[in-house]
Amino acid sequence: MKKQKIVVIGAGIVGASMAYNLSKRNQDVTLIECNSAAAGEVTEKSFAWINPSGRVLKNFRHLYDATLDEYHELEKELPDLNINWHGALTWGVPTTMEESRIQKLNRQQIVALEPNLKEYPEEASFAYGEGAVDPTHTTKRLVKKAEEHGANLLFDTKVMQIKEEGTQVIGVCTSNGFIEADVIVLTTGAALPELCKPLGFDVPVAPSPSIMIRMKSKEKLIHTLISNSQFEARQLTDDTLIAAEDYMDESEENGPDAIGTRAFEILRRHLKGGETLELESIKVGMRPMPEDGYPIVGFHDRIKGLYLAVMHSAITLAPMISRLAANEIIDNVQMKELESCRLSRFSVPNKT
Repeated sequence: MKKQKIVVIGAGIVGASMAYNLSKRNQDVTLIECNSAAAGEVTEKSFAWINPSGRVLKNFRHLYDATLDEYHELEKELPDLNINWHGALTWGVPTTMEESRIQKLNRQQIVALEPNLKEYPEEASFAYGEGAVDPTHTTKRLVKKAEEHGANLLFDTKVMQIKEEGTQVIGVCTSNGFIEADVIVLTTGAALPELCKPLGFDVPVAPSPSIMIRMKSKEKLIHTLISNSQFEARQLTDDTLIAAEDYMDESEENGPDAIGTRAFEILRRHLKGGETLELESIKVGMRPMPEDGYPIVGFHDRIKGLYLAVMHSAITLAPMISRLAANEIIDNVQMKELESCRLSRFSVPNKT
């Protein structure tokens, strides 16, 4: 097996997972990140729900089906990931959950799971196999393990240009000089199209903003992950509670601060002990959303050595997809599991 020089651009959860899977197979990996630490952009602002239970197109279903097993395997390799396998409890909102993946709980069962609610529904859906992670801790742990496997980490380094020779990538021009590469893996999320445009092709990915509210909690108030018509929240740690809300606009009434403050007040009212919550931060994360909602993964058809990896939800999919992608890059094979993820499905014409 030839040892390749592989540059991974972006140290969010996807880039960290790619660097980890490539470096543990003895590749010459350089991970480049424009921020001073990993998980500095959208990953840090993720609700980080490992959520494979929603209905998806048949030709992508196998990827979601495999995510929980993938995380359990990753947990064996990295026991200090601290995954919370607490399940997800949903009621009062339109659900796309597959019936086979949930239990229907009655009021008494819901009370047993979540004793700190002030109001209870008569019935709820419980995705018992699901969990959540601390996205920053998980990403940094993957990066550290990649470094232990020999990966070179370059923080505070911005990639300015991808260099080609003929139809083959040869490296990247960065704010700290040129770095040679046999393979370049783009995991820059919503910024990925910007790096691809000068190469003559478009990637149909747009930023999809979401709001993350972080609160200090004197005790553990939520035991599962709760998603209902009032709030979507979970304990990140025993002393930190987080909630997710949809972004609306930048107006005073419906801007992130207003939405975040309302979500905070709702949790204070709906939880026993909620009055002790303290608002810590309200942040907007720009999730990378492919045009059809599904991952874009694989080598570019025309530019040899250029590999794309962008997806939502990255927390759910990154470990599974990055392992398959590493096989494609290292073994020069096409993994049938990733065939539905190719950029070519959009029939994007090359520019001349």
